[in-house]
Amino acid sequence: MSLTTFGDWLYATPFSTALRQTTWVIPDVQTVHILAITVIVGSAIATELRLARVFATDRPVADVLSRYLPWMKWALVVLLVTGALLVIAEPGRTLTSTIFWTKMALVAGASLVTLRARRSLVVGMGDGSATQVEPATSRSLALLMLLVWCAIIFCGRFIAYI
Repeated sequence: MSLTTFGDWLYATPFSTALRQTTWVIPDVQTVHILAITVIVGSAIATELRLARVFATDRPVADVLSRYLPWMKWALVVLLVTGALLVIAEPGRTLTSTIFWTKMALVAGASLVTLRARRSLVVGMGDGSATQVEPATSRSLALLMLLVWCAIIFCGRFIAYI
């Protein structure tokens, strides 16, 4: 089954139709989706700037990550649920869009790096030991991750115009 065929089938389902025809659903879901993006990107900015040694340099990396990673994790769950609802409502516009799939790949990669690789820094540096040294690659990876999160935002905005 092709994505176009699947999108056509999904569009015709009663749930998809109900999402589109209830006037308040899509704007409310989009609002929650954007708020979740705000939490994720705000938390990513705080953590990545700390890892780049630009922000909160007086705080241990583990403290900053421990503070923001839970917010990112739960916001990602909300983001995925609201995003799925938006896709169900208009599958033809999203499922066949290269920009949509680019955004999904970027979100998957950024989430993996942020929630998995960064968590290892919390475990590795969580004892508060002054002898712990931040990895030399943290600064470069942090700056790259900030660019990736910006690209995710741009891709998300461009989906609406394709």
